[in-house]
Amino acid sequence: MAQMNENIATAPVSPLREFFAKPRIIARPGFNRWLVPPAALAVHLCIGMAYGFSVYWLPMSQLIGVSEHLQCPVNLSFWQQLVTRDCDWKISMLGWTYTLFFVFLGCSAALWGSWLEKVGPRLVGFVATLCWCGGLLLSSVAIYFHQLWLLWLGAGVIGGIGLGLGYISPVSTLLRWFPDKRGMAAGMAIMGFGGGALVGAPLANALMNFFAGPEGNGVWQSILALAAIYALFMLCGTFGYRLPPMGWHPSGEKAQNTIRNHSTIQVHVSVACRTPQFWLLWLVLWLNVTAGIGILGIASPMLQEIFAGKLLSLDLNWYALNSEQLKRIATMAAGFTGLLSLFNILGRFFWASVSDLCGRKMTFAIIFCLGAVLYGTLPLVNHGGYVALYVCALCVIISMYGGGFASIPAYLADVFGSQMVGAIHGRLLTAWSAAGISGPVLVNYLREYQLAHGVTPERVYDITLIVLTGLLIIGFICNQLVRPLPEKYAMTAEQQQQAKGLYTINKNAQLTWEAQPSTLLMTASWLAVSVPLLWGIATTLQQAVKFFL
Repeated sequence: MAQMNENIATAPVSPLREFFAKPRIIARPGFNRWLVPPAALAVHLCIGMAYGFSVYWLPMSQLIGVSEHLQCPVNLSFWQQLVTRDCDWKISMLGWTYTLFFVFLGCSAALWGSWLEKVGPRLVGFVATLCWCGGLLLSSVAIYFHQLWLLWLGAGVIGGIGLGLGYISPVSTLLRWFPDKRGMAAGMAIMGFGGGALVGAPLANALMNFFAGPEGNGVWQSILALAAIYALFMLCGTFGYRLPPMGWHPSGEKAQNTIRNHSTIQVHVSVACRTPQFWLLWLVLWLNVTAGIGILGIASPMLQEIFAGKLLSLDLNWYALNSEQLKRIATMAAGFTGLLSLFNILGRFFWASVSDLCGRKMTFAIIFCLGAVLYGTLPLVNHGGYVALYVCALCVIISMYGGGFASIPAYLADVFGSQMVGAIHGRLLTAWSAAGISGPVLVNYLREYQLAHGVTPERVYDITLIVLTGLLIIGFICNQLVRPLPEKYAMTAEQQQQAKGLYTINKNAQLTWEAQPSTLLMTASWLAVSVPLLWGIATTLQQAVKFFL
């Protein structure tokens, strides 16, 4: 405790503030930094269920009819649909929950990113737990009483705020613990967000089957159980967060050389957002996510409509298939979707780790160049009927979509410094919110426009893929324009002291140490996050293998 106090300027007075204050989570000498990644993964695996929430859309659309959808009267107004208990919700109305998730994720990350730097990750993670799990709890109440407006408020708005806070809470912490492996550190945390659906979706299905009965399909009970499970995991992860003392660095000559190569000026968040580099990186993220989320949303229908009978070794187009053949193709497409989710996860860790080897700018250059080549040649692959090539191309594309998310925090730290990277990252995530709207709207509009003008299903995606190729080329140009910031943007001494919050650097503080060897806590922490993730991967592979049989 004495060592901890040497790094603290002042102490909060109220018991609640003292419990969540930065001084309580500053690590003591000997702390093993590899205890922090499983804490981050525990939080991100839970909030990552936002990607898998669509598993509830169909059963939610049959709450009144139970076994089938009970259609609402055609004259029922929009406002009446929000409160009706006499007919089922449309899936299109439920889909707005998904949109609200990511709009409020970006907005909350932007609004409260600076707060994260001020109060530390533990309090932010705790509030994220309350919002995400509280939003799920409110959603179960909304489903029980069949109130759509309450579902949007609970899951979409409150849950979306929890997503944003939970997403940014561990990232800057990991960057500080791993200054020699920034890309890998961010990739480990953000990999969990991509893997949340792999764990959450099959778990949600299992819970619905367990709670289903003659009077209902078990949806509200399933979400209530998930809220309790996620609360436990997120609290364990949140209270596992630790901060290094200000100025800490890992021991070892190799780590020191890497840190020296990464040394950069420290830029205040208010200044960073006014630099050309920030907006170039905003465009880099927006363009990569717009293309990725656009293709992710149509990957399954594109597979079915383009290849149609070829998936069953039949020379039949989409319109010539009977209902039984369509069901078989839909099953294969479900396995394909699971395979894409797996590559979404793997890409987050792979590309972020690659960025540690060849640099963030080069990594994004590879992502944009390779992506443009794959998008641009997909029409030829599709017309040739090369199903295996299509599958491989989409897997690589989605891996780069995830890799962009995982690499951008380290890119920001390289350009603006690590001191306020959490706040800067939060504001940059508004690009994700924008892409969550622009990607699906662009892709769906182009598809519907071409279908309305008589384009056949197997060729309806050609123009879309060419447009997405153009977006990636623009992204490549934006990435190449990113330059190191000049010294004039660096924080003043006063700003740096304010940014440190409760930290002060004491000349007697121990700023490097040899980590304690692996302990029972270390083993238990990694098992707690690895076992669910491996179970989700195994479940996904079992479904995906059907695609190749």
